[in-house]
Amino acid sequence: MAKTPKTPHKIGNGSITVLDIGTTKIACYIAHVDSVGEVKVVGIGHHLSKGIRSGIITDFAEAEASIISAVHAAEQMAGETVENVVVSLSGGNLTSRNVTVEMTMLGEEVTDRDIMDIIEQGRASISHSEHDIIHCVPISYYLDGARGIVDPRKMFGKKLGADLHIITGLPSITRNLAHCVARCHLNVQEYVASPYASALACLEEDEKQLGVTLVDMGGGVTSFTVFGGGKNIYTDAIPIGGIHVTNDIARGLSTNLSHAERLKTLHGSAVATSADDHVMVEVPQLGEEESDDVNTVPRSMLIGVIRPRIEEIFEMIRGKIDMSGAGTYAGKRVVLTGGASQLLGVREMAATLLGKQVRLGRPHGVPGLAEAVSGPAFSTALGMLVYVTKKPMEEQMFDNHRNRGGLNFGLDKVVNWFKENF
Repeated sequence: MAKTPKTPHKIGNGSITVLDIGTTKIACYIAHVDSVGEVKVVGIGHHLSKGIRSGIITDFAEAEASIISAVHAAEQMAGETVENVVVSLSGGNLTSRNVTVEMTMLGEEVTDRDIMDIIEQGRASISHSEHDIIHCVPISYYLDGARGIVDPRKMFGKKLGADLHIITGLPSITRNLAHCVARCHLNVQEYVASPYASALACLEEDEKQLGVTLVDMGGGVTSFTVFGGGKNIYTDAIPIGGIHVTNDIARGLSTNLSHAERLKTLHGSAVATSADDHVMVEVPQLGEEESDDVNTVPRSMLIGVIRPRIEEIFEMIRGKIDMSGAGTYAGKRVVLTGGASQLLGVREMAATLLGKQVRLGRPHGVPGLAEAVSGPAFSTALGMLVYVTKKPMEEQMFDNHRNRGGLNFGLDKVVNWFKENF
């Protein structure tokens, strides 16, 4: 099997492979990056996801087969072999917190080493036995009480501090995911939190500055992140997504899952209209194979099954944001993305339940892609390309320090152990 790379991924004149592992699909993009940071996608593969539920591996054999199929399709299109992948992380295990750290400077100039010390202090405040740190990015710095500093390097002061946003995942889940990817003869280069990646793909800079909530509605997970003042300040997820709506339809209308998905796509809506009682929908019955054995129901019945689940999703998001205190900075805008966001009426329901202006977000920043592989369902994968090529300064510094052996990740040890023993 391929060995874990000892040097960080090159941004200029390099190749990037991102792997978005979701509940309903696996998407793999291979891209080349030129010397000025322009991204050109050269390989795309996606495959029905099996053995994964709400970001958690439930069947290694099925998950491996799905990952291999998606990666192989991308490799064939690109005409190259993949060894290292950047992997998305979602699921109900994704959480975040903000911490404040400070250090004494004795009036000296702030250097890169001081920034790294601040980052390491923040990371050390999180229990590594209970959480794997996915991102640790400053919201703002302050120097001798002067707040709102974006980059304190080259400045002088006696006390340097930082408010840090730390996104974490459960070690058992991240390590099982790493193990599964390793069994596919691939190295996990790093993880990227799905809502953070989707935000990078879909949000405008002015939205980040003024305050916005990005909601990524996936198949098994709805993840969300809040930006204010241009910075990511809160990230969370709930283990409910589009597949739960499909399951509700299958149960409520007594049909199989494939028919339920088709009904949701063709006739479904989260908002009722006065005409729905008069529009009839054919529902093939579960276990009845003959085309004539169908039940006809008003569209209002289908909407009556869909609506409560969509309401639940947005009510849970609202509750989590209110409890976190991030609502103060979230502004008046919400951006919806992800495959499940394309259901008719979701935008209107989000606006009503969240009390904000809502728009549907499409990924940008990676031009030249066909509509079928650049829509909201692929926001996370395309956002991961944006993240790797435009990574925050602090995370670039941390990568360099880690790969020189300055830091010791438990995850790296686990991945290497699996590679040596499987």
